[in-house]
Amino acid sequence: MASTSLESLDQLPVTVLCSIMAKLDISAIRSLAATCKTLNFCASLTLSFLPNFHLLDISPPMELIRPLLPPNPYLRSLKLDCSQLNDSATELLLRPSLHNLCLHNCADFSGKLLSEIGGRCKELRSLYLGSVAEKRGRAVHISDLEELLSGCNCLEALVLMFDVSLFLPHNCARVWALASERLTSLEIGYISSDTVTELLSPNIGLQSSNDIRPSVLPGIQKLALSVDYITDTMVGTISKGLISLTHLDLHDAPLIEPRVTIDLTNTGLQQINYHGKLKHLSLVRSQEFEMTYFKRVNDLGILLMADKCANMESICLGGFCRVTDTGFKTLLHACSKLYRLQVSNGSQLTNLVFHDIAATSLSLTHVCLRWCHLLTNLAIKKLVSNVDLKALDLRDCKNLGDEALQAISSLRKLKILKLNGSDVSDAGVAYLKHGIIVSLVSLSLRGCKRLTDKCIFALFDGSCKLVLQQLDLSNIPNLSDGGVLALAKSRVPISELRLRQCPLIGDTSIIALASMQVDDDRGHGSSLRLLDLYNCGGITQLAFRWLKKPYFPRLRWLGVTGSVNRFMVDALAKNRPFLHVACHGEELGTDQWDEWDDSFLHDYDEMDELERWLLEGESEDEEMEDAENLA
Repeated sequence: MASTSLESLDQLPVTVLCSIMAKLDISAIRSLAATCKTLNFCASLTLSFLPNFHLLDISPPMELIRPLLPPNPYLRSLKLDCSQLNDSATELLLRPSLHNLCLHNCADFSGKLLSEIGGRCKELRSLYLGSVAEKRGRAVHISDLEELLSGCNCLEALVLMFDVSLFLPHNCARVWALASERLTSLEIGYISSDTVTELLSPNIGLQSSNDIRPSVLPGIQKLALSVDYITDTMVGTISKGLISLTHLDLHDAPLIEPRVTIDLTNTGLQQINYHGKLKHLSLVRSQEFEMTYFKRVNDLGILLMADKCANMESICLGGFCRVTDTGFKTLLHACSKLYRLQVSNGSQLTNLVFHDIAATSLSLTHVCLRWCHLLTNLAIKKLVSNVDLKALDLRDCKNLGDEALQAISSLRKLKILKLNGSDVSDAGVAYLKHGIIVSLVSLSLRGCKRLTDKCIFALFDGSCKLVLQQLDLSNIPNLSDGGVLALAKSRVPISELRLRQCPLIGDTSIIALASMQVDDDRGHGSSLRLLDLYNCGGITQLAFRWLKKPYFPRLRWLGVTGSVNRFMVDALAKNRPFLHVACHGEELGTDQWDEWDDSFLHDYDEMDELERWLLEGESEDEEMEDAENLA
């Protein structure tokens, strides 16, 4: 039967097979290449005219990526994790035909990467560069940025996710003046507020008051910056200088409490949306380094800003500790088109904000109310009048309990639900079974101390087909192997499972997950791509045997406690070189997806055949066996 199938395949024209393979992604193409000589030949041919090459969840070294990127004049989009690459890869990666280039984790590249892009990729429309020159001994020079901006004169979107303040000179406006007139979107990983102000101020640096400097970045519509301090001066300069601005996203994490001259006040908020085109606003102060907040902004500032926010569609406010219900309520009533609301560290936000929300014309679809400790179940009962809610983030709202879950269960379109640290019980979680569990794609119950295995039995009894992909059950003291066994038996196609800090989770859970079948034709444990077992109390050497191939064939991220067995952890990392093994408690994931974006809600394609092809001929078990003997 197999021979007949192959003969039939050989009779198909190569052009037909290549046309079919061109519609697949890289992993699927290589999976087919491993099946027979005919498809192997077609795969090699397809790679020479494939328009898109996207490979972000593994980081192949130069010798493995080279055969995947043959000469291809039709390549338009390249997305790659460059963790194991350096400047020697620039000639291979940078193609004149590229319109979209996305290179993550470029720590071992120097600033030469920027200048080479400017010299080779003249047709680029979109560019993302992450962590450039972050490794010691690497550097970026201002001339590299100049060549990038002057060379890519078709650029429309630019993301530089690294610290550009290390190489920008005092007078940098002339450099950014080289940027494409088509540039409409700019995101920078870190830049000082003084540099932003200087860049966009029309008079700074001029020899004479009669001189007129052309506007820098005149076409910018979307601006996202992480800065040292969000200040009145910077906000005013941005608002007045960028006349086409529709999206403004500013984030800071001060090292010390800011003085009034380098802080945001009511005056700065009044300057927001100077030209009246703003649709999305995000102002967030992080407590990453110091417990600092926007202490100089109160309800008056919000009231002044609300007068210009009638057309606002998305608002994110973080760290506004002196804003009360009056300010937040004013925003909700002023912004009739608002569909996305995010408030974090709203220490004075209470139920009253949502008391009459049903009487407004709002149709919220995304709501985040994180660290809003005064909210109770009553607020959620009012909030669910927005029946089109798709994402609801209530992390660290400690006063929410079962009544809130009962109300949430009526939201039939909800896809993302985060309840970390809330006071819900097994009985409350059971409400989800009769409502939204069939629509949920992501569910987080991390730190809900009252939960036990019973919540797993309630949610995953196999009575309905679920689409859940992400599940976080971390830091639940009474969750045991029995709950994980019930989850494995349910055959839910989970791709990310977090069980960290669960003292009762042990080897039995790993064996159950390794033996888990999602459906009949995808094999054991096939759906898990991320598994976080950090500091689980019952993990021993036995579990590591089940983390080897062929189990968990699609696993890309694994969190374990390194001190359990250092030899086994090191051997596992070598045995599965494309598996990211974290053993110091760091959170797992690739750049922590933006979960407010529905684009991440997709089915993952298998990658095990690609990995098998890349590692063909290498020994897989010798080092694991040696480690077991040492242990």
